[in-house]
Amino acid sequence: MRGKASGGGGGLWLARIAAAGCLLSMFILLSLPSASYHGHVLAQGTSEQLSLDWVAEIERVFIRSEDCKQCHERHYEEWKGVREQTPDLKTFGRVDAALLHGTSFSSPVFRTVLGLWKQTNPTSEEQVRCLSCHAPAVTVFPQHVEKMMGQVLAGKPMVEGIGCASCHLMTGMNMNATSPPTFTLQAGPTLYGPYANPEENLVHPAMQSSQFREASFCASCHFDKVKDVTQKNLPGEILEGTVCQDCHMEPSTGSSTSRRGAMTRAIGRHWFRGVVVSGTMIKNRNVQAEWMPRIDVEVTKTGTVVEGRSVVKIGSLPHMFPDGDPVLKQFFLTVTVKDTKGKTLAEETQRFGLPYDKILRGPIPDPFLKGGNTRKVSFALTLPAETVASSVEAVLTYALIPIPESGVQEKYLATLSTDAEREEAKKIIHEYTQRHFLTYRVTQLP
Repeated sequence: MRGKASGGGGGLWLARIAAAGCLLSMFILLSLPSASYHGHVLAQGTSEQLSLDWVAEIERVFIRSEDCKQCHERHYEEWKGVREQTPDLKTFGRVDAALLHGTSFSSPVFRTVLGLWKQTNPTSEEQVRCLSCHAPAVTVFPQHVEKMMGQVLAGKPMVEGIGCASCHLMTGMNMNATSPPTFTLQAGPTLYGPYANPEENLVHPAMQSSQFREASFCASCHFDKVKDVTQKNLPGEILEGTVCQDCHMEPSTGSSTSRRGAMTRAIGRHWFRGVVVSGTMIKNRNVQAEWMPRIDVEVTKTGTVVEGRSVVKIGSLPHMFPDGDPVLKQFFLTVTVKDTKGKTLAEETQRFGLPYDKILRGPIPDPFLKGGNTRKVSFALTLPAETVASSVEAVLTYALIPIPESGVQEKYLATLSTDAEREEAKKIIHEYTQRHFLTYRVTQLP
């Protein structure tokens, strides 16, 4: 009896303490001038706070990667770019001219390119099409596309771009899609992965999806890298049985979780660098031969006119070099006629790529460089009088983004609020529109 009475008294005492604690907590919360939402401070009860209900709606399906970090710390740090930082990573989140998936929404490069494109007045449907790869959540919540665009352009995105859930909710391909992206997402609590026997856990259900060991998984967004985005494997004899993940997710053995799990599973790194295993390119001469495009020049001279065509050949390697972006790249083929002293007599440059006001309007064209294809580009150059041509030189270069028309650039810069932002945007535009060398050929004239 004493023990029972003692226990009852203790319970009443604890209840009073708990009640007092609750009252104190309520008093503190009511006294606070603001509340925090993933690091952003918002006034209590303001319309701004209420307007973020759409963010919570998205995150109930696309859980934030910070939550996944509790168990998958290694993969989180790789995705975030915390491990093995390089000068390129520290500058713009860029590795080998590609942006880390973890920076798909926060990168100032994406913000600048999106801002320029926005000045061409894309429709809501075209905006969804753009963001569908940078933030797959927009395919499930297309009604929030304007808000997501607005946050990116303001430099304060609160919705994740390509986070853990973006990939691990993917279940297959949309075979009826008329244009990329062609992935399908299963919005729900189950997360998908490559393991046939995912371990049970108390956090989320898990299931296998064969998509994780297919080239089509990556080609859903990087659709210019392969001839057919629905194929499971990469075409060609050189890489038979290989998928994108074999090179771009450096393979090892261990556990996909930080604290538990089978230590003998095959796992892949989650930073998706341009060439993770660089030695592959060095030791494999066949891959080297197929990697870069080659040019042949067919030319004739009639009087003062030098004409012919450049034949650009791309090997069977399903890797449309350079860079992973499927719509922005620009290619330039420059043909120059020179005399015996190397003096330029005539020159012309042809550009291949879409300007901002044509991007994502209608079908997405194949890039100039596409594996297994040959491009034939005609040219005709008139020489100055009393000159003698000695050679024809064809040079192929590329840039990562289009040069914006002056009106487009000026309109975008006017939307930025500070001189520092404008200078940063100008720097990005200048850097990413620079031409980079790919290959060349010189043909001597008789």
